[in-house]
This record gives sequence, C-alpha cells and structure tokens, in this order.
Amino acid sequence: MLRGPPDERTPDELLAFGVVNLDKPPGPSAHQVAAWVRDLAEVDQAAHAGTLDPKVTGCLPTLTGAATRLSQVFLEGAKEYVAVLELHDEPPGDIEAIAAEFEGPLYQKPPKKSAVARRLRVREVHDLDVLEVKDRQALLRIRCESGTYIRKLCHDLGLALGTGAHMGDLRRTATDPFDDATLVTMEEFADGLARWHEEGEDDWLREVVRPAERALSHLPAVTIAPSAAEEVARGAQVYAPGVIEAEDAESGQLVACFTPDDAAVCLGTMAGDADAESGLAVELERVLV
Repeated sequence: MLRGPPDERTPDELLAFGVVNLDKPPGPSAHQVAAWVRDLAEVDQAAHAGTLDPKVTGCLPTLTGAATRLSQVFLEGAKEYVAVLELHDEPPGDIEAIAAEFEGPLYQKPPKKSAVARRLRVREVHDLDVLEVKDRQALLRIRCESGTYIRKLCHDLGLALGTGAHMGDLRRTATDPFDDATLVTMEEFADGLARWHEEGEDDWLREVVRPAERALSHLPAVTIAPSAAEEVARGAQVYAPGVIEAEDAESGQLVACFTPDDAAVCLGTMAGDADAESGLAVELERVLV
C-alpha cells in the first residue's frame, strides 16, 4: 500500500513512518534513547541514526516504525561536532595552523571499545576550526565523514601540538540532513504525544515528529509513476519507463524514489540512464512501502 502525501498523514501514520531530530541528553546510551522513543510512541520499533556515547549530547535523529529501514542513509552524509580539547600543557601559539593540517583524509584505527573491527581505515575531515582557546582548553568545531572517531582525532592532535591532549565534552551539532536548529528534547516529544492523547491536539506532535521523507532530503531524488511504485511494493525493480524525473542522480549513487505527491517508495542505487526508453533505472536496496 502506498502512503499519501507527507503533510496529509494522520498522527498514527506519522508515527508509523516518522523521524524525530532528538537532542540526546547526557547519561543514557543512544540505544536506550531509541527504546524510550519506541515505548512513548507505542510503535513496534525505533532506531537511532549514528551512535553517540552515553556522555555525548546533541543531534540524534531517531526513526520510528517502518522508517527504521532508512538508517543507512545517515552513512552518506557528513557529521558536525563541537568538542573541548583538554590540553596537557600550555597551547602553542600556532594551534590554529596545526589543527588545519588535520583537514583532509586521515588514517584512523577504531579504539579497543569500538563495536567495529579494529582495522586501519581512512576518514575525511572536511573542516577543523579552533573557535576559542582558554588556559589549557581549546574549543573545536569539526565537520567530518561519518565514522570518524573524534576521541582519536583529539588524541592525535595533542601529539601534533606537542602537549598531549584528550577529548573533554563532546556535542554533535549536525548529521546530514539534520542540524541543531530543529532539535527536539525528550520532554518536548513526550509533551507532544500527551497533548495528542489527552486533548486530541496534534499541532505540537507534528512539530516534533516529521514525516520520514525529511531524512532523505540530502539524497538525489527520483520521481516514479504511481503504477511503477505499485510494482516496487510487490518487489519489482525500477525500470526506465516508470521514471518521471531523476534529479541530479548519477550512476552508482544511492537515491530515494518518490511518488509524484512526495511519498517515499524505496531506496536504491542508480543503475543507468533514467532517460533511456527501457532498462533498469534503479536497483532496489530498501522497499519502504
């Protein structure tokens, strides 16, 4: 069954395929926060996008219901953090210049307590800015590829500075396509649900829970005909005759397919020329209907 337009869904439909740009508090694990969202929303499942350690705060998009199938899309975007670098000695005068040397591809090995295999790998640091230096602390803003270990980055930066350093407080301020301008606290999420359940008022709920399509806004979009979407729901691939428009989609890219009324249908890999008269256009990865 295809979903209707995102802005016309009932609260139940919204929770069944929604996303909350949650402001994770310090203390609980990301898994525990997702479990709280699941229980409060009374949905079968909820999943967080990108793990944050218990002490870390900030942007933790949390998917509800069938939207948990979208978790892979957060591997495609960049992450942004604000971190306190705790220096072990007085900072050198050229700290900004040394920090700038860490922009670009970096070799990193995950720490011992990591959930992934400890193999040397490359991660891209897009920007590393020193916002403020006071005594033996430096405030950093880091925009980087998904999977970058900020704790390891802080340790390596300390070695390069000649002072030694470790990571202090850490807050994630963005994970594409979400940032800290639209964060929702757990209290606001619970309040929105309570107003809807107790008073029948759903305006606040719609402010804190967004249609899951919001999580796809950073991916190239492919619009397919309703008839093609019905075929996808039955397991078919997306073929060129069913494609209405393919916006900035290149072969090999992860794309999101939508009906003409902007309802998400599937995720897939652009397989060829969507302007061709026949042939495979999008190879399915996740069916969302």
